[in-house]
Amino acid sequence: MTLKAKPVLKDRFWIVEQDEERIGTLSWNDDRYMFSNQIETCFFDNKRQLKKKFGGDIIWSEIVAPESAPSDTSHVVHGYPTSVAPYNTMYDVKRKLPLFTKSDKSKSAYCAGYYIIRFDKAWTKSFCPKLITLDRYENKGPFKTELEMREELRRAKS
Repeated sequence: MTLKAKPVLKDRFWIVEQDEERIGTLSWNDDRYMFSNQIETCFFDNKRQLKKKFGGDIIWSEIVAPESAPSDTSHVVHGYPTSVAPYNTMYDVKRKLPLFTKSDKSKSAYCAGYYIIRFDKAWTKSFCPKLITLDRYENKGPFKTELEMREELRRAKS
């Protein structure tokens, strides 16, 4: 029998599957492994003991790191990054906002880039908020990078 251990936290926590079906979880706490499911909880000192218990190999998958920011040029509207491939791109000259929709038939406009928005007397960060949100609340932006946005958020909070 071959099991697959899909990582949730690198070198700490895995979902264990057999034939694409979840059979339990596995965790490492600095000195031993703990396997747990609805029926039992077992402790193991090493991977060899795990292999012996389950009678076969365990395939250890790696975590695939998500991209921190879209690098694809198709995810940019007027020089500002977006969270998805944009449709119906436009630029609001009066408010100086790069706008887009998330699908061809969508009527909801989103603002490309990073923003800080003041909700209930507290500033929060936002990436590609809806235009209606920026209409309703005090905001600053757009910013082309998360670093610029964080710097402005720090200034706004002080």
